[in-house]
Amino acid sequence: MSEQPVALVTGGASGIGAAVVNALAGRGFAVGCLDLAGSSDTAEHTVAVDVSDATAVSAAVAQVRERLGPISAVVTSAGYYEMAPVTDISADAWRRMLRVHLGGLVNVARATLPDLIDRRGALVAVASELAVGGGDGDAHYAAAKGAILGMVRSLGAEVAGQGVRVNCVAPGPTDTPLLASDSPWRATEYLSTLPLRRLATPHEVARCVEYLLCDATFSVGEVVNVNSGAVI
Repeated sequence: MSEQPVALVTGGASGIGAAVVNALAGRGFAVGCLDLAGSSDTAEHTVAVDVSDATAVSAAVAQVRERLGPISAVVTSAGYYEMAPVTDISADAWRRMLRVHLGGLVNVARATLPDLIDRRGALVAVASELAVGGGDGDAHYAAAKGAILGMVRSLGAEVAGQGVRVNCVAPGPTDTPLLASDSPWRATEYLSTLPLRRLATPHEVARCVEYLLCDATFSVGEVVNVNSGAVI
């Protein structure tokens, strides 16, 4: 079993999650990855799991703990994105969006909190700029990500006295495969509205996650907006 500090990253096989895995591995962590469909080239152990399934998440976390050791850092990055007018969003689509984003955070937090409390660790959730500002055609996604902000602030208040820091990053559109080549977020018309005139990169978001986990020792319940100035 590794004597390194252990981090757990959900959605760590691609996009922002993969960049977080790389950043934490570079910081000296042994990284375990939970991902629905892929495996991480950098993580030391990957478990295929749907984060919306609480029982499966508990078993996956136990597997990472057995393989790598007690977990002292957690990043919940698993998720997906889709656009639709609110009148076109089915009941199943609403439920699935909430189960994956909010439910994924809750399931992973509940499974890892004993370790985080024991090791006075930290958790960072990945939300979205849309959780703060909303968006046309993004109602169920923005609602699910907005719920993450409430969970982070409440959980942060609940466990800070036990030495656990809970914070959040809220990226704007980021240059990952999650955004299709014809996505409106990639359009010149949208990019021209941003103070930085460009998308964020996964590496930039990962550096903010790394900071909140490792260096921001006085931050609790914070939301760091990594969005090229879209929300100021």
